[in-house]
Amino acid sequence: MKTEIHPEYKAIVFRDLASGTTFLTRSTLSSDKTIELDGATYPVIDVEISSESHPFYTGKQRILDSAGRVEKFNKRFKGFGA
Repeated sequence: MKTEIHPEYKAIVFRDLASGTTFLTRSTLSSDKTIELDGATYPVIDVEISSESHPFYTGKQRILDSAGRVEKFNKRFKGFGA
């Protein structure tokens, strides 16, 4: 590999603003904000949603009644174009 052309790959914390959960991982992203976690200081990136707060992963998603929507559409436009 060529030297000095790759971004620095370092430890960073992602913080979910919705649930307050933190994830310690490695990334090439950087941030001016820091957080102390497990006795060490890491840069922190705030995210609005993650697997801890997304309805798909938490099981709190709503199921839409698509059959009712189709019937409503067909009823509204029944005579259109005839």
